Amino acid sequence: MRAVPPATGDPVRRPLPAALAVATAGALTLSGCAGAGAINAGGEDPLVVAIVANPQMQDAIALQSHFEAEHPGIEVNFVTLPENEARAKITTSVATEGGEFDVVMISNYETAQWAENGWLTNLQPHIDATEGYDADDFIPTVRESLSYEGDMYSVPFYGESSFLAYREDLFREAGLEMPENPTWHQIAEFAAELDDDEAGVAGICLRGLPGWGEVMSPLTTVVNTFGGSWFDAEWNSGLTSPEYREAVNFYVDLVREHGQPGAANSGYGDCLTHYSQGRAAMWYDATAMVSTIEDPASSTVAGLSGYAPAPVVQTDRSGWLYVWSLAIPATTEDPERAWEFVEWVTDRDYIETVGEEFGWERVPPGSRISTFENPRYQEVAQAYAQPMREAIETADSDNATLHPVPYEGIGFVAIPEFQDLGTRVSQQISAAIAGRIDVDEALEQSDDYARSVGETYQREEQ
Repeated sequence: MRAVPPATGDPVRRPLPAALAVATAGALTLSGCAGAGAINAGGEDPLVVAIVANPQMQDAIALQSHFEAEHPGIEVNFVTLPENEARAKITTSVATEGGEFDVVMISNYETAQWAENGWLTNLQPHIDATEGYDADDFIPTVRESLSYEGDMYSVPFYGESSFLAYREDLFREAGLEMPENPTWHQIAEFAAELDDDEAGVAGICLRGLPGWGEVMSPLTTVVNTFGGSWFDAEWNSGLTSPEYREAVNFYVDLVREHGQPGAANSGYGDCLTHYSQGRAAMWYDATAMVSTIEDPASSTVAGLSGYAPAPVVQTDRSGWLYVWSLAIPATTEDPERAWEFVEWVTDRDYIETVGEEFGWERVPPGSRISTFENPRYQEVAQAYAQPMREAIETADSDNATLHPVPYEGIGFVAIPEFQDLGTRVSQQISAAIAGRIDVDEALEQSDDYARSVGETYQREEQ
């Protein structure tokens, strides 16, 4: 059985995760880049676009005038949110049919589930009717991850897998050589060798911030390759299995002994800053990191990094597949105008605009084949384009673990309950990284949460 069954008849509306069900419409009053609800000169309400506050979307905001010049009468108000907050508030708004947003940034975790629930506009008719949009140009694994019953319900802004960035200059100085396919135990040895408190350089940077999409994203790939899983084939919790314990102990020990200061509070953005400012010798995280760390305008280590596949232990690969995408909620009053923005910001012409305006290091990576084949991108991306593309194209969400499991996903479990479950478990793991509890205590508590979720699916299969 897979977590999201085929829909028959009316959409099946699963309940909101418990952590989000208590949210109210009042909690959705957010600060944006312009006053939400204001009327533009043409007399129509602006489009309200909720996005994650990452560097690539900041570039989209900076290019907003290009869109509005090409689409007279359509004004865009961006609402930017930190990653954890964005997930919670966008989910609550869309699931409760709040109607606050015309366009939302979601991912391949939400897309099929929300499409099944009837929460999203089917974008396939818009895609098919838009000349030159070319959805076949999307990397197949990316396109498939955003589809439900053969139609796309969100389109990729950028796609990512995970890999290891490492400072080639520091490796040379230490007489170290990165293997073509490193193991996690080799990485731990390198981190110990390269850790330099006096120089202010951590051996490795790893996420520790609570959040199912923060610390649990890299940690879950580590668990997978150690032979662990969130659930076994019968939906029994796997969080206290020997393999899961070994993986979590390894991760916690590595980041506590050779990671960045304040690791328990470090998310993707914090590690991005640490590494790009020369304060870490290695960093395992999203391949999208290259847009910042290879940008000379924002990085002190541009041109100094090499890139290796996600480290492994027992599996052949362990890189995740995650896609930041744009969707139109079913409650949007004017999906045609909303699609005009979505089409503009995900079309290959937008990628050309970013490359010309900001440099090809800054283009949203990992969504379109044509980006990787563009000579201007190839010129600046020699060090990372191929490993990034291979990681995204070979990511297998159906076979991410060593043993059979009843769910899909690599860095997440593709079930509605995972937002709540993953967040609760992440809080325990982060507390272990901070030294407030030990790993055994963290996993015993986490196991209680996972057993409750697993029992729900066990009852459904009886």
